[in-house]
This record gives sequence, structure tokens and C-alpha cells, in this order.
Amino acid sequence: MLKRLPLRLRSAAYALRGGFLVRPMVIAVVLGLCGALLSSAEEATPLAAAWVPTILFPSRQDPQVAQVILTVIATSIMTVVSIVFAILLMTLTLASMQFSPRILISFVRDRGTQWTLGIFLGTFSYCVAALPAARSLPHPFAPVATVSGAMLLALVCVGWLLFFIHHISHAISVNHIVDRIARETEAVIDELMPYPRAGHYQPTPAAAPPHEQEFPVLNEISGYIRFIDTRRLLDFARLHHMRVRVTRPVGHFVPAGVPLFMVSRRSRMDRDHAVALTGAFDLGPMRTLQQDVEFGVIQIVDIALRAISPAVNDPSTAISCIDQLARILIRWVGRLPPDAVLSSPPHVVRVIIPWIDLDGLLNTAIEQIRAYATTDAAVSLRLLRLLQDVAVTVEHEALRRRIVERGTRIVEGCRGRLPADDLARLEQRLAALEGIGAGAIQVGD
Repeated sequence: MLKRLPLRLRSAAYALRGGFLVRPMVIAVVLGLCGALLSSAEEATPLAAAWVPTILFPSRQDPQVAQVILTVIATSIMTVVSIVFAILLMTLTLASMQFSPRILISFVRDRGTQWTLGIFLGTFSYCVAALPAARSLPHPFAPVATVSGAMLLALVCVGWLLFFIHHISHAISVNHIVDRIARETEAVIDELMPYPRAGHYQPTPAAAPPHEQEFPVLNEISGYIRFIDTRRLLDFARLHHMRVRVTRPVGHFVPAGVPLFMVSRRSRMDRDHAVALTGAFDLGPMRTLQQDVEFGVIQIVDIALRAISPAVNDPSTAISCIDQLARILIRWVGRLPPDAVLSSPPHVVRVIIPWIDLDGLLNTAIEQIRAYATTDAAVSLRLLRLLQDVAVTVEHEALRRRIVERGTRIVEGCRGRLPADDLARLEQRLAALEGIGAGAIQVGD
């Protein structure tokens, strides 16, 4: 159990950071402690109240006034909190129905919403924590400075409510949603592939060993692979002088009873070693953006597919999604791919991990949209421009040719389904894509 603790802590931290629990709770606890400590300090040093202007709190000898102010603020704030939750739930429902249920992960990770809940709940905690200090017996005491702080927090909440309404109106905009998913996906790419492709030395990886007998280690808990601790796999394989080959990439579902990875030496894999090695994998009921770049692409593709469906018929949204997909693919092309073969010592292969490559990412990004956009000239044209933008950044001729082949499939799929003038525009854009390999780059509309 302890061997899996670091990975479990990482997974828990990722889940809690992206929800409505940790940040609002921390803010509420901190403000509540401020209310309790400030009222205690004010009672210990009564001269602190002299700094508060009389116009803010004229009745300094009447603790009932302080009690009323704190009670009214706390009650009003809880009413506002219920309104905020109602707005938030309505927004989540609308986004789930109109775009995709998978984008809810992006909504709950929104810091603006988390801070909104934290500020309101924190103001309530502050007032409740300060309320016992305002008392008539045995000695009358009115925490003037503490009540002034509560009044200041109430004004902050009024301004923050206006900010939240403005923020949530932008948050449900499809352009804002897709841009946020793209930024989060780029952050995953930067973490998974930290080195730029140009100007960075990468040693020649060891060649994968020839096929030899391998022994499976079965998965015990069904779920999606969300994170792989490559360093832990490498250290374990080196320590026990074996080779480990992961059977499925990050983001794929592994049912219980199916091999999670293969090892080269069965004699070294007892029950304890198998548990220690499976502890390098984080499996869960849903995909996350810890190492899964494809999941970010899938979220954007889902929005695009729903936009071009006959029920919605919104090609402008699909075009915005394609633009953001181009941004993600170009970021991927500009980075060195993650190491699929890990060696220790050099040229001794220890771990083999099947990361997704550019071809796989292109398949996820464009194939479904291409199949559903055969009767939409605008979306097909934007798909060709995506391929053109990606091809410009690709250095390998073989990969460029495969990109051109994808463009050809887009045009062939539209042939016979579009008017002649629209098809001519597609063929012109395809010619520009084909000219990239020959150095004749053309920019279309």
C-alpha cells in the first residue's frame, strides 16, 4: 500500500485541484480563522477599534448592533451562495447538453468559479466565527474592527458577484470553452514533451529488442490509464534486470483480467513485485488531462461534431474547433516526442511505452470531422488549411506525404456531394497542400 502512495497522492491532488472542494474550502477556512483571530486580538487590545472611523460604526458600546450586522451579512451571503450554485448548475447542464459531457472537467477546473465560491463561503465563515465575540455578558463588547472587516468583505462580495455573472457569461461561450481546452492540452504537451524539436540534442534511442518470449501481468482493476510513472517503471526494471513492455497507451481502457504490461522474466515477478509494478499506473473510471493529450483533442472534436450535426447545423463553431486543433497539432509537432524506449544503462532496453504519435493524433483530430463534413464546404476547406498549417511545420518528407494523403481523402469524400464551384475551391486548397513539399506554399482563405 505504501509503495503506491506517491502516485495516489498525485492523482488525488489532480482530482481535488480540479474540483469545487479544495480551493473554496481553503479560502473559507482561512477567512473563518481571520474572523476568529481578529475578534480575539481586538478584545485583547481594545485600542485597535480606535482606528476605525466613527462613521462606519457609531454605536461602539452596543454589542447588539455588531450582532445584527454580522447576522445580516451571514444570512445574505448564504442566500447569494444558493443563487451562485443555481447559476453554476444551470451552466453545467447547458454546457453538457449543448456541447459535450466531457467538457465538464474543464468547467470544474475554472479558478474564477472556485474563487467565487470560496469568497462567499469565506465571508459567511468570517461572520460566524466573529459572532460569539459580540456579547453583552459578562462585560459588553463590540468587535468594531472585526465588524468593519465583515462590512468590507460584504462589499467585496457585491463586486465579486458582478464579476461572476460576467465571467460565467463568457465561460459558456463556445470560443472560450474551446480555447480553454486547447490551453490545457498545450500545458499537457509541454509537461509530457518539455524539449523543443529544433536545437535540442536527443541521443539515439536504443533499438527495440527482437521479439522474444514475454509473460503477461494481468490488470486487476478496470479503468482508463490516466498516468504512467515512467521513472518508477525504469527503476524497477533496472533493479530486477528485466524488461517491461506496456501493452496500451495512456487514455486507453484496460478491463480487469487483460494484460496491463508484459515482462521478460516471469521468475522475478512474484505477487509483491507485481503489485509494486502496477503501482506505477493510475487507472480510473474516466480519462484526465494528466498525460492524455488525445483526451483534450477528443473534447474539441466532440464539440465540432455536435456543431455540424443536422440538429444543430453550426459550421462556424466547427471551424473554431478546427482552428484550435491546428494549434494543438502544431505544438505537438514542435516538440520532441516522449521516449517510447527507456534504457538503463544506455543501449539496454528496460521499458517500452506505446505513446500516441502524430499520425494517431491526426486521426483523432480530423477523421471523424472529415466523415461528417463531406457536404459542408466551409468545414472541409478549414480541414485542408489545418493540414496545410501542420505540414508547414513538419520536416520529414514521409510525414508530409501522409498529410497530403489525408487532404486527398477529404477532397475525394466531398466529390459528388458538393457543387462544382465548392469542389474547385477544395481542389485549389489541396493543390496548395501538395505544393508545400515542393516549396510552393500558398495561403488560402
